[in-house]
Amino acid sequence: MANTFVTLKEIARQALPKLIDNLVFPTLMHRDFSEDFHGYGDAIRVRKPVALEAADFDEASGVTYQDMVEDTVEVTLDHIATVDARATAIETATSIDDLNRVFVDPAAAALAEKINRDGLSLYKDVFTAIGTAGTTPGALSDIAAARRQLNLNRAPNYGRAAVWDAEADAKFTALDALINAEKSGSTLALREGAIGRVYGIDNYMSQSVHQHKTGITAAAGVKVSSAVSAGATQLSLSGTQLAGKLVRGDLIRIGGKHYAVTADSAAASGNAIANVKVAPALPDILANAEVVLVGNHTANLAFHPMAFAYVTRPLANPDGQGVMSYVTSFNGISLRVTRGYDQQYKRSTYSMDVLYGFKAVYPELAVRVLG
Repeated sequence: MANTFVTLKEIARQALPKLIDNLVFPTLMHRDFSEDFHGYGDAIRVRKPVALEAADFDEASGVTYQDMVEDTVEVTLDHIATVDARATAIETATSIDDLNRVFVDPAAAALAEKINRDGLSLYKDVFTAIGTAGTTPGALSDIAAARRQLNLNRAPNYGRAAVWDAEADAKFTALDALINAEKSGSTLALREGAIGRVYGIDNYMSQSVHQHKTGITAAAGVKVSSAVSAGATQLSLSGTQLAGKLVRGDLIRIGGKHYAVTADSAAASGNAIANVKVAPALPDILANAEVVLVGNHTANLAFHPMAFAYVTRPLANPDGQGVMSYVTSFNGISLRVTRGYDQQYKRSTYSMDVLYGFKAVYPELAVRVLG
């Protein structure tokens, strides 16, 4: 028989703080939340953070007022992270510690891992890149290079963050400069998932950083097939050897500048790929301009919070006999816990889930650090 200790409210209120503690990427970006209930696949209009410019004061002409227009962007709630379990171990819990051990802790960690990984897939929208594909960053100069690129991209100085994979993290944490920084009395560098603040960037580690795999299987002598006019967002490529296809998130470099492939291309035919869609918009490019195709790489990210948005809404309580749920929210994160009944196996079930979506709002305020 189920005990009276385990309630949906108790599970939810224990789980939400642990979920937030395990989240890395979503807590570093712009978050949008409301108490309105929504369902999977709903499209939400989200206000973009306002971007203003400072100008010199001209005593003769006075000031020029900027319109504070709050533009919006559509974000689809296309993710539900869920952990589902049969109730036997949960309902025999006799203390908070038991409840945390058998369900809350592992469920919160699993949900956070999925949410982090889904969010970090936004690297595919980031077109600015530094570093060398296949070479793990791990020197202070790599963080300095990320800072430099954010400066060139005119990212605001405040709130900058970077998320590194485990390999880069291992190299950074072995640096004498960072080891000594941990002795300075700051607790930030000692937090789980945090390397520390270096060169104005808060550095974190996540096991969920993506390994990007290009769709190109062979390439040599790749060039732009025909001239491109400024403002175009697609181009055609050809080479002495070109096989496979370009996939979303691939990077190409022309004239020292990177462009991200925004949609999977058709497969190469006759050593050529037509109509490759890219971002940002292209400048004037002459035919036969040399093209470098960036290979497989680890997609570490350095960014300003306005680069990305994490949007979450509470899931509606499910209808149905014998189904109960409790929804709790804090600091832009919402969590639902549901208790149901599996008639096939005659057992109660518990589900913990989160509804959310991600969007690259200002991808120019982020940089992909290749590893």
